[in-house]
Amino acid sequence: MIRLKNIRTVFLLIALSLTTIQGVATAQQHDQSEIRSEIVPGKQAPPADPGQRNFGGMLPATGTPRPARRPMTPRPEPKIETVALEQISMSDPYIFPDEKSHTYYLTGTGGRLYKSKDLKMWTGPYSIIDLSGTWMDGLFVAAAEIHRIGDKYYYAGTWSDHNHLIEYVPLRYNVPRNQTQLLVADSPEGPYKPLVAEHEFCLGPENWDIIDGTLYEENGTAYMVFVHEWTQLIDGTMDYIPLSKDLTRRTAEPTTMFRASAAPWSKEMNSIGEATFGLKMPGWVTDGPEMFRTKTGKLGMLWSSWGEHRYAQGISYSTSGSIKGPWVHAMEAFKGDNSGHGMLFTTFEGKRLYIVHHAEGNGPRKPQIWEVDDSGDKLVLGNRYL
Repeated sequence: MIRLKNIRTVFLLIALSLTTIQGVATAQQHDQSEIRSEIVPGKQAPPADPGQRNFGGMLPATGTPRPARRPMTPRPEPKIETVALEQISMSDPYIFPDEKSHTYYLTGTGGRLYKSKDLKMWTGPYSIIDLSGTWMDGLFVAAAEIHRIGDKYYYAGTWSDHNHLIEYVPLRYNVPRNQTQLLVADSPEGPYKPLVAEHEFCLGPENWDIIDGTLYEENGTAYMVFVHEWTQLIDGTMDYIPLSKDLTRRTAEPTTMFRASAAPWSKEMNSIGEATFGLKMPGWVTDGPEMFRTKTGKLGMLWSSWGEHRYAQGISYSTSGSIKGPWVHAMEAFKGDNSGHGMLFTTFEGKRLYIVHHAEGNGPRKPQIWEVDDSGDKLVLGNRYL
């Protein structure tokens, strides 16, 4: 009888523990739902407070007006020089190791190209794209990437046209045309030209605010995985579209993978005092998807949002091993110290590394390279490499 009572006590304690854990998870979900229910599209984006933390730059003391249509300003050609990695300022860094030339290529937001033989010293920035005859000509490019497929090199980048609004939202944010497009070249150094040369062509739905698209292949099908912006949705999403064999069109409409608020570490912007474009715009951010597999075959996605310490890098994993998910989210950020939009690459010596941008306070974003361990089912952050 005593032994039976002890066993019953143990089971009771286990049941209580599970109930507590479930209750915590349910409470977190309930809290997110309560916040979402309080957010009414079009009615809750007042101007930021003077001096408030603001993505896109600090506000002047008198505040800042709502985003206006911006003129297209030609960018001057940069001076080519060789510098150390820590001297480069760049958001959303992406390294493409080219086996053919045994050269590392670095690009990112701004679209310029640097090249290196040792990851330490980089020569650039080079202008490598030609957008003549398209709506993107003369516009700023963000989150640029380089991929090799067959004997061609593909450049994925996001272009924003603030003179073309896809959605007018009073009292919140007028949504400009943002699209991730694909360019192609015979060399990693370009020149990259649009894969589809039609002036108004968009790879994604034209009425969607799309950024940060990346390429991913699974079972012979190429996909573009991208962000459907929180500035349009409030709760940003990750989505994918399957592409034709020649990558010139989508073969189906987008599928949503998950929402930003599904990740426990992703914080609602107003709750952490973060303004956006000079507005107290509520919502949850999705940014920078990058697909990877661990050595055990586990499919993961690096992606970014805003957390306790501003910008943050997180990871989600597919329980099925497929892009179709379902996707589960780590409880804590992978790197939550105002770092994010990272990706993995392999050196010519076979070492797996992770490049990410990081900013100290309100300083510029700079690339950092870190060691990672991908030998198990979960990616583990190691020591700073460069």
